[in-house]
Amino acid sequence: MYHKEKSIQIKSSASALYNNLSVLRIAPRCLTYFTVVHANVVNMVSASWDGLNYSHRQLQSKEGNVATSSSLIMQAAWCVLPSRDLLVLTSQKGIQMYESDGSIMVYWHALDTPETPTAQAVFARGIAAVREKYICVGTSTGSVLVFDVPAKGSNITLSEVLEEHKEPITDMASECSGSLECIADLVSADDSGLLCVWKSGEDFQLLNKIPGFDVSCSSVKLWKGTVAAGYGTGQIRLYEGVTGILYAEVNAHARWIYSLDIAPFTGLLLSAAEDSLVRVWHLSLTPETNSVEIEHMYNECVTDTQICGAKFCDGDGYAFAVTGYDLSEIIRYTQA
Repeated sequence: MYHKEKSIQIKSSASALYNNLSVLRIAPRCLTYFTVVHANVVNMVSASWDGLNYSHRQLQSKEGNVATSSSLIMQAAWCVLPSRDLLVLTSQKGIQMYESDGSIMVYWHALDTPETPTAQAVFARGIAAVREKYICVGTSTGSVLVFDVPAKGSNITLSEVLEEHKEPITDMASECSGSLECIADLVSADDSGLLCVWKSGEDFQLLNKIPGFDVSCSSVKLWKGTVAAGYGTGQIRLYEGVTGILYAEVNAHARWIYSLDIAPFTGLLLSAAEDSLVRVWHLSLTPETNSVEIEHMYNECVTDTQICGAKFCDGDGYAFAVTGYDLSEIIRYTQA
């Protein structure tokens, strides 16, 4: 179904972080942007679709006015809003937002650090763009910060803080199918496996809490009202977002899942784990039973690699890319 393309070299290797790959497709310019986190640096690659041109940029974690810092970056992800695309970096110190090409930092938000050091680390992790103008970012205290982003300029404001999680946020996702009928448009996951399902707006509403049975949920996606969650057990669970009804539970991997992604136009689901396997599944809505079914489609083994990032490169799932711990390359696959 897929075959391996020429890999893209990056300046430094990938850290062992959940969801350590972000992809942004710039169709008008026939470019694809990739980001991979290494320690306190984000490796950014701009690749032309013909595979002939590559340009590299490295972004470093900052602390407000300080040019660079040694604080570890936890995640980098593009947030696509109707009016603009922003690249968001989360670290142990705070949250940075850049123009999509990484050229200009437009916003910096410092995390509250306790006066006296505590046993618990301080960091931000989990990034999602929601509807017209919101970017949501999770923190190690379990708070979800909601930023109101204007159509242009740097007048970004923290509009709301959602306090439902008690454990550090691991990942967040917004409704990716573009369906306006879906009531739920944001899901947040934490280290205990708890999922909180939200409806965005001037005030975000909590629609449902789905318990996680004390197994960390490392990656989560939302598609047509269905929550797809990947866990430390190697399982994928599919839930109806608003009611919390369990549609399916799949023993997808032998080890910890590090990344999930969904191609919104086709319902293809990508899963990647520490067991060196990338798997492609197909999700289908069954109107008669009002449920979602999952079917296994494809396997790819990236030998001797602890996979830490996997993303589709387009909305159809025609191509996907993979990163692995200590690998200084992005491996790409396209449909045969």
